[in-house]
Amino acid sequence: MEAESDKIIQFLKDNIEPIPDSIFGDAYRASAYLTDGTFLPCVIFRNPRNVTNLAIRRFKEERRGKGILKRLTGGAYYNVVKGFVTNGNCINHYDVAEVEKSRYAFPLSIMKQINGETTMGWTGFSLRMKDGKYFGFGSTFRFDFFQMPENYLVDDIEEVINHSYVSDTGEVCYHRVPFSNIRKTTKKQKYIGKSFLSTVI
Repeated sequence: MEAESDKIIQFLKDNIEPIPDSIFGDAYRASAYLTDGTFLPCVIFRNPRNVTNLAIRRFKEERRGKGILKRLTGGAYYNVVKGFVTNGNCINHYDVAEVEKSRYAFPLSIMKQINGETTMGWTGFSLRMKDGKYFGFGSTFRFDFFQMPENYLVDDIEEVINHSYVSDTGEVCYHRVPFSNIRKTTKKQKYIGKSFLSTVI
């Protein structure tokens, strides 16, 4: 089991560009096959050290009444523990048999070009592909993985046009802020940030 984990870790280090995260630890985005053959297209792998140390520190702070939630609720300690042990879509690292690159993970260089919220709780942008075609993308807060147009790969992305969408005629249009109809406007972003699972290894 340990040998398999070492093999997966080595693959991630050799083939996956990490997303820096000083709080939870660097994120390695990949696809994974489980031991029962199930394929998971979007999985984030992290070293458990950062999140474990964070949990220990937060538990101590709240128990002593020195945490950030002490003035918000009397059950601060319970809520912090609950947040760490129940939140997130997680899989056991020992259930992962094989990993590969995910076709839904933007390169870090592209992610860095996505700047700021278009409006509160929503970021809309368009992508120009190498063949000159444009596609509209958007997300509330998920930026680790995105749906992709059929027959396109993330390596086909040439340019990010922030705070824009693609019209029915294929033209790039810029969002008007503030939105008069947020639900209608966000529907113009055809390709949305994808949900993912996480594991520590």
